[in-house]
Amino acid sequence: MPDYQYSAIDTAGRLRHGRVTAGDDDAARSALLRQKLFATRLQPAGPSAAAPRQPGGSRRKLSPKQLTLFTRQVATLVQVAPLEEAIRTIVRQTEQPHVQQILERVHAGIVEGRPLSAAMALAPNSFPPLYRAMVAAGESSSSLPEILERLAMLQERQATVRGKVMAAVAYPAALAVVAVAVVIALMVFVVPKVVAQFEDIGQQLPLLTRIVIALSDFLSGWWWALLLFVAGAGLAFARLMRDEVFRLRFDTWLLGLPLIGRLLRDLHAARLARTLATMVASRLPLIEGLALTTPTINNRALRQASQDMVVAIREGGSLSVALRRSGLFPPLLVYMAAGGETSGRLDLMLERAADYLEREFDTFTATALSLLEPGVIILMGGIVAAIVLSILLPILQLDTLAAQ
Repeated sequence: MPDYQYSAIDTAGRLRHGRVTAGDDDAARSALLRQKLFATRLQPAGPSAAAPRQPGGSRRKLSPKQLTLFTRQVATLVQVAPLEEAIRTIVRQTEQPHVQQILERVHAGIVEGRPLSAAMALAPNSFPPLYRAMVAAGESSSSLPEILERLAMLQERQATVRGKVMAAVAYPAALAVVAVAVVIALMVFVVPKVVAQFEDIGQQLPLLTRIVIALSDFLSGWWWALLLFVAGAGLAFARLMRDEVFRLRFDTWLLGLPLIGRLLRDLHAARLARTLATMVASRLPLIEGLALTTPTINNRALRQASQDMVVAIREGGSLSVALRRSGLFPPLLVYMAAGGETSGRLDLMLERAADYLEREFDTFTATALSLLEPGVIILMGGIVAAIVLSILLPILQLDTLAAQ
């Protein structure tokens, strides 16, 4: 039987090279799949064929926005032009030097005769393993334009969700920063000058005024100690977050919070449903795609749940059962996954579940913002009112003494 030289992506997302002996191309690909390897390049091996050069990494990479733009551009251009010409056109119109360098590396790989997925593996930091695996699935099934179109839609939907998250967080965060800055300015610069007028009145100041004066003195005299404490606490927390046991406990606690936990779970469920729908529609093996997705999850509790799902499916379980056992996914996603498996339309049902979860996310963030924004304003107004009242109370006390 002939030998085949291959490049393949393993379940950890690493690019592997080697040889396999099989009767034909299909048998070679099946043999690699049994080894948990998804072939991105397969060709008969000559007696003197050398393994391809292992790609080197680059510190700079494509941002999510740049990757989304590139995916949409190449998905559009391959409809009317050869792949090599499409990539060359994108390289020529790119203005950022580091983006141009990365895309030139991909273009050079295509010119050398590599498939697009193998050419993207030359810049592994810019093109995630799951992304390359889906491109490889499109190449192996001769449906690369359709796969690129689905990838472009997936990237654009994820970019839309990221934009909504940033919009939901940016305004309340800016409002909170301004509120804290105003309060600190009042306590450090305004209160000491006003309170100095009451030092010689010979009467005990009201309790609220004494509390505000004590806080003002602390901030004026020990602000540096407060900054050191905050910086030290931040460094200690960052070091603790490097410990996997602590990180798992913290992320589990985070998922249990009333608002933030639901937001994180819904975002992860929507992203997972959208990604799995694209993978199934792209004819990528579900378990391999899920294994490639797992390392990209930042929350350790959700990552562990995804790893358990991979193990459960590999042992013969279904996706819906694995989702139900994790206990971290909305019942709607579990139900629609089960319906998709029963009807043979898993990709369609997962896509509809993702649409629903994203709409739920939009509604949830809109409601949360409608409550959070006035809450921050009311809290800021209450603090400022307390400071003003602490100044007015001694003045009213003086007026009462003068009237007597």
